[in-house]
Formats: sequence, C-alpha cells, structure tokens
Amino acid sequence: MTVEFRLLGEIEATVDGRPVDVGSAKGRCLLAVLLIDVDHPVSVDRLVDRVWGGQRVPRRPAAIVQSYLSRLRRGLAPAAGVRIVRLSNGYRLTADPRTVDLHDFRRLTRDARAAPRDEDAEELYERALALWRGDPFGSLDVPWLNVVRSTLVDELHAARLDLVDVRLRLGDHAALLADLAARARRHPLDERVAGQLMLALHRSGRSADALAHYDGLRRRLVEELGTDPGAPIRRLHQQIITADPAPALARTPTDASPGPSPGFSLGPPGGTPVPRQLPSAPRLFAGRAAELAFLTTTLGRHVDAGTTVVITAIGGIGGIGKTWLALHWAHRNLDRFPDGQLFVNLRGFDPLDAPIPPATVVRRFLDALGVVPAAVPVDLDAQFGLYRSLVSGRRMLIVLDNARDSAQVVPLLPGSPTCAVLVTSRSRLTGLCANHSAFAADLDRLSDGEARNLLVRRLGRDRVDAEPGAAAELLDCCAGLPLALGVVAARAAAHPDFPLATLAAELRDVANRLDALDTGDLTANVRSVLACSYQALDAVAARVFALLGVAPGPDLGLLAAASLCALPVARCRNVLRELEEMHLVQQHVPDRYRMHDLVRLYAAEQGRQDLSADERDAALHRLVDCYTHTAYAGDRLLEPHRPPIGLDPPAEGCAPARLADADAAAGWFAVEGSCLVAAQQAAADRGWHTEVWRLSWVLHTFRGRQGLFHDLIDGWRVGLAAARELDALGPQIQAHRHLGTAHSRIRRHQLGFEHLGQALALAELAGDLQAQAHCHHGLTAHWELVEDHEQALRHAMAALRLYRELGDPVAEARALNHAGWEYAMLGSYEDARSFCEQALTLNRQHWDSDGEAATLDSLGYIAGQTGGHTVAVRHLREALEVSRRIGNAFLEVDVLEHLGVAHLALGEHAEARTAWQRAIELCRSQRRAPDAERVQRRLDELTAAQRRQDR
Repeated sequence: MTVEFRLLGEIEATVDGRPVDVGSAKGRCLLAVLLIDVDHPVSVDRLVDRVWGGQRVPRRPAAIVQSYLSRLRRGLAPAAGVRIVRLSNGYRLTADPRTVDLHDFRRLTRDARAAPRDEDAEELYERALALWRGDPFGSLDVPWLNVVRSTLVDELHAARLDLVDVRLRLGDHAALLADLAARARRHPLDERVAGQLMLALHRSGRSADALAHYDGLRRRLVEELGTDPGAPIRRLHQQIITADPAPALARTPTDASPGPSPGFSLGPPGGTPVPRQLPSAPRLFAGRAAELAFLTTTLGRHVDAGTTVVITAIGGIGGIGKTWLALHWAHRNLDRFPDGQLFVNLRGFDPLDAPIPPATVVRRFLDALGVVPAAVPVDLDAQFGLYRSLVSGRRMLIVLDNARDSAQVVPLLPGSPTCAVLVTSRSRLTGLCANHSAFAADLDRLSDGEARNLLVRRLGRDRVDAEPGAAAELLDCCAGLPLALGVVAARAAAHPDFPLATLAAELRDVANRLDALDTGDLTANVRSVLACSYQALDAVAARVFALLGVAPGPDLGLLAAASLCALPVARCRNVLRELEEMHLVQQHVPDRYRMHDLVRLYAAEQGRQDLSADERDAALHRLVDCYTHTAYAGDRLLEPHRPPIGLDPPAEGCAPARLADADAAAGWFAVEGSCLVAAQQAAADRGWHTEVWRLSWVLHTFRGRQGLFHDLIDGWRVGLAAARELDALGPQIQAHRHLGTAHSRIRRHQLGFEHLGQALALAELAGDLQAQAHCHHGLTAHWELVEDHEQALRHAMAALRLYRELGDPVAEARALNHAGWEYAMLGSYEDARSFCEQALTLNRQHWDSDGEAATLDSLGYIAGQTGGHTVAVRHLREALEVSRRIGNAFLEVDVLEHLGVAHLALGEHAEARTAWQRAIELCRSQRRAPDAERVQRRLDELTAAQRRQDR
C-alpha cells in the first residue's frame, strides 16, 4: 500500500489515497516533528519541547506522547514500510523520505540545481513547487514549527527564483514579465528579483524600463538601508547600458537573441542560405514533459546518430496543442539543426483556406533554400528532386504543420539521414507510420496540474490562488484542452477586475459551453476547430459521430456502438477506426471508445442539428435494449435460480453481447457499470418506465454480490418511481423489497423496515405467496442486522413454510440456512447445525453455489462456537473458495472474518491476520465502515496480544 505524508500545507497522511486520521492538533504536530526527522531518532524530551514549546506541559508527557503515537500507528498500520519504532529514550518514524512532501521538495530542488540541462532543471523545479498546497504545517501555531516554517518559506522563495533563472536562460522572458513585476513589488529590496526583472525587460526590448527599475532600486537601497546595489546587479546594469547582446544567465545559444529570429541568415562562406522559418516559440508553455522527452529521443538522438531520416508525427484533436508543442521543442533544439529550419502550415484542417498542395510547398522551400526562380525546374518531380538534393547532408529540421493526410506529406520528405521531419495533424497518418517508419506521438488532454500551470502563467498565480474553487471549475470545464484554456484565459484577462466565478458560471451551463468558448475568431474557436474535422468525414462517419453524441455514459463498447448506430459490428468498427484516425474518438482499451468532453458536446450539438428527434430516440432505444438484453443474460448466468422476468424482443438493429459464462458476465457488468447507470438515467429522463425498471432488475445480482448497496439503492429508487408510474403491483413489491434489504445492509434500519413492510403489505394485498416468502426472507436479514434474533427466526420460519408450500427447493434451502443461523445466534447450536445441514444438501442437489457458500459459512461458524475449530476452518475455506469462484465479494467478508476467528482459536495468528486484513480491504471497497471497524478491532486486539507476548 502506498503512503503519502503532506507537510507543505495542512498536515495530512494518506494510505492508498485514503486519508488517515492523524488526530488533534497535538497529534498532527507530533507527526510533523517525526516526519521532519524521518528515519532519525527523536528523544521524548525533544518531542515534548517541540510539540508543547512554551505552553504548559502535561503532567505525564511521555504517556501522552505514547497515546498520540498509538493512534497514529493504528492509522498507518496498513502502509508497508512505515513504522513508528519505540527506542530506549524516544521514537523513530521509519519511512521512505520520498513519501514526505517536504523531503521530496528538497530532493527535487537539489536535483534541479545539479541538472546538466535547463530543460531538465525546469521540469524538476516545477515538480518541486507543485508539492506546495499552502503554508507549511497549516494553521498550527507552535514556536518550533514556526521557525521551521520560516526556513521552508525561504527555501520556496529561493526555488522560485532559481526556476526564473532557468526560464530566462530558456528564453521565456516575455512570459515571466508580469510575474516578475508583481514579485518585485512584494520584495522591493531583493536584488536578485530586481536583476531578473531587469533582464526580462531588456530581452523583451524594454531596456529603458530595465534601467529605470535599477535607478528606483538604487535610490530605495540608499534611502532605506544606506547602501548601494551589489556587484552582480551593477554588472548587469552596465551590460544593458552597453547593449551587451547576452547579459547574465547566458548558458544556451538561443538565449543570445532577445527577439524573434530573422527570416534567414547567411551560412558558410559559400553563401548558401540558412533558412530560419520557424514562427516564434509559444510565449506561454506548460507541461508536456513526457512528450518533449519523446521528441528528443526520437528526433534529436536519431538525428545525432545520422543513420536514417527521422520522422515524428504529432497527432491529436484540434486545439490539443500540436503546433504549440512542435514549435516549443523546435526552438529548444535549434542547436541540433545548425543548417536551418523549414516550416509550412499545410492548412489540412483550416476553417478559412483549402489544404496547400505539395507542389506549392516545394516551390516555397526552394525559394527559402536560395534557388532563384529561373533555376527552378519546370518538371514537378525534378523540383522535388532538387529540394532533396539541397537539404542532403545538411542538419536541418522540416516542420510540416497541420497536414491533411499522408499523401500531402510524403512528397516533402527529405532523403538525407541528417534531416529530421516533424509533422502535426489531426489525422493519425497511419500510412506515414507504416510506410516511412514515422514515430507517432498522440497528444491527450493536459493533466490537471499542467492545465492549472498554464492558467497561472496566463493570469498570474495571485489571481488563480485568490479563487481556487472558480479556477478548478474553469479547468474542469476546459477538460485539459489547451485551446479552451487559452480562450478562457483570454476572456479572463480582458476583464481583470471581474471575478473568475463569473466566467465559471457561464461555462457551467453544458448546453451553452461551446458558445462560451467562441471567440469570434475562426482560428481560435473550439467549435470551428472541431467543425473542420467533422466536415472532413464522409456521410456515414458523420452520422456515427453525431449519434455518439446521443450515447450516455463515459465510454462505449463496440457492440453498444453498433446497436446505437444500427450498423453491422464489422462496419461499425471500420467507421470508428476512421473517427479514431481523425482523433475524434479514442480507443482507450480494445473495442471501447471514448470522446474528449468538449468533442462529446460538439457531437451532441451536431446530433441535434443533423438528426431528427425520432432518429435520436430510436438510437438511444437500441442502445438501452442492447444493455438490457445483455445484462439480463448476464444475470441469468450469475443467478440461474432467480425467478425470471419477461423482456420484449430487442429492437431492430440492436446487437446484444453473447456472454459465455458467469465469469464473462461478471466482467461485463464491472466494465459497463457506469454506462448502465447512465442509460437508466437517460431512459428515466424520457419517461421510458418499463426500461428503467428492467435495468434496476438486471443490475441487482451483480451489485448485491459486490456489496454495492449504495448503488443498489440509487438504482432501485429510480426503479420504484418507474413502477409507480406503470401502476404495476409486482414491480413495486420487488422495488420496495430490494430497497428495504439494501438500506438494512448499510445500517439504515428504519428505512429498511419501512420498505420491507410496504413490500409485504402489497404482496399480501396481491395474494402473491412467492412475493410474501421473499419479503419474510428479507425481514429475516433485517432483524438479524438489528440483532433481534427471535424476530429474525420468526420470519425465517414463515419464509420456510411458504417456500415449502410453493415447492421451491432452492429458496427453501436458503430459508433453512437463515433459520439455522438465527438458532446459532440464540445459542441453539444443535438445531442450528441440523437446519444448515439440510440446507447444504439441497444447495448441492440443485447446484446453488450462492446458497452453498452461505451455508458453509454458517456451518463453519457453528463448528467454531462448539469447539470444532479444525472443522470450522475446513468449512470456511470451502465457503471462501465457492464465494470467490462465483464473485460474491459481499459474502467473502463474512467468511474471512469467521475464518480469522477459527485460525486464532487454533493459535494460527499469521493466518488470522491475513484473513482479517483482506476482509478490511473488501469492507472499504464496499463502503462497509461499521464492518471494517469491527474487523479492525479484532486485528488490533491480536496485535496488542502479540506485543504483550513479545515483551
């Protein structure tokens, strides 16, 4: 299990992402003291001094410290490699220092300062600074921690300034200006900050402002401190006065130029032009560290080796930042291509212009390479041959931006291994990869951290930090799409006095979100960028794209998509592949497809425009039918003894999945769970009450076995509303009964009793004996959970009588087991064993694995209570094997708890611990907090007993 300790903000600890209760303020302070000295001993006296400081020390401080640490131990017990060790005169917290954000921050800044390349240093500094969530140690006000906090704040300030130095060396001076100006106002006497601002101003063509800032700093130092500026900033001042082309911080060749590159410069003495066609580097760039490293590996190192021409194709949806990444990397690697860089926007997907043919591009390239018009061959093939000859043997980068397809790119490929080609396209360019060994780099959305960093760079940290909630909502609405983030930042920057919450509220409206991201400029507009891709589709692919906007849920399986679109499966796969080639869908796992959030909104918009309401409803009905029929077949495999319901034939064009066995069914439910919930809600929104109730029914067995009772309640609550709309008594009885059982399972006993009571009353009104028996069965479980075992036994016997009257041996066996369990709870172990043995016989005669596992669990418990611990272990191991085989994780918890008790009775402590630890994991995954706490108490008692024994 992974553990994380956080001190750079409020003090927190998590195990596998779940927060650990670290106690009161004193407990948090104690944890912080141990983590600051992680893996080092800290004496009790020092702990007391650091935690209580000048405050009144308790009468028995050592005992108080031990009490706090005992609580911490319990919370951290599941974490591997983390221990709080008692020493002769103190304690030591043993953990990997990298799990503590404070130590990780210091490690990363140390590595950044030692990094040989500024690109690496920038990434390390950004990772280090991203660890900070607020003031170190949060709101704790303790003298010793206050001193440490002050030191850490100084370290943070130094790291930020170091990162500014790195970015200045990388040429990001214009992007840094606003932040440096604000920092200079906050630290008016900090000469290092002043020097960085002066350098950024000078490199941005504002040398006069840089000199004015120096004059203001000098006056202030003289007036307030009676001193002159130091030597480093005086030297920088002199360099700016003398127009030194590369004042201070210069480490890379590209830093020498304060402005954009000229169109071309003359090369060697022969006068061969060295084209410098790259547009300026993106002013603000954030993230993409992995992609930049990939480009360096594929383009840079292969070109350095000089064995073959290297081609890398950057793909992704419109607005994902392909050109942005290509230019950023190209400018950072200019030194690899001293013989020049060619660039062309091929306009493959352009809202204003048609794609540029290769014949036009090659003439432009020849012109850039110094070929006078009279020397250009008439024959097109000869022009391409001349182009390849001119770049042969030269270390050049050719950037082919916004390509329509491989055919537009291939004629422009050089033949020399000294050249590199960087292509960007919304199309996947499979032909380029297959026939020319191009490397593919498909861009996904920015991570949350990268997106926030981009917003900070555009709007400034102060403004973003001032409205964390609104900023988070803006990031969520933009879904990591750089173009959308740029539009949002531009709108926010246009009104610096408006709160970000105003813009967030506008974007919150999903129906109008694309309107909010419409700038009026077709080249910087999310809708128009996506429209270019949509308009490039053929009629079938465009229809499928629009229909995908109808589908609810986070993603879509191939069979579901085929049903939605009423296409044969093979044809649907081919069309989805076409959409995937255009980066309009992503096949994130085999035969499952998803869309970027904003692409999905655009698809839904196109569906409303291009498809009639009847077409959209018919498509959704086919999808719901696909889910319902597949889930029904899966439920029959999971629980073949469950009384069936009737289904209408699937709609025409619907292609339900064929599930081979119970394992396949359980796997299908696990994958499709979110989609089934979304489909049920979509059906409810349209008033399709029969479909809504059926989806509640088909999801019941799987959710029950997994212990997903909160999900069961959500599903059956919608199902009950649908049953009432249908005015159908039978469906209402089932909905009430299942709601009652689910509420009881999560300790909402009053709600559980009310629903079960309503179910029984309706069943009696309808004269439905089977429904009455099921209700008594549910009431047995309810009264068992509230520990009224006499009431539980009464309902179990009532259910048993009715099941026998109905001639239902499978249900009879389950009622027998229930009755046997209640007899055991009342101490009548012989009666209990008799009933459960009868149940087990029927379970096995009728191949009821669920019933068999539950009955074996009961028999194991009864054996343990009557001293037969070896027999108990045998029964419980068999119950565990059956419950795992059928995927009944809910029952597995009970079996594991009872198995741990039996092992403990036999002195098998390690086996008991293993069983209980697994039971706790399952309880947490099923949100069964009271059960987890009960098993945890058993585990704690075992641990305490072993410690007493070790002493």
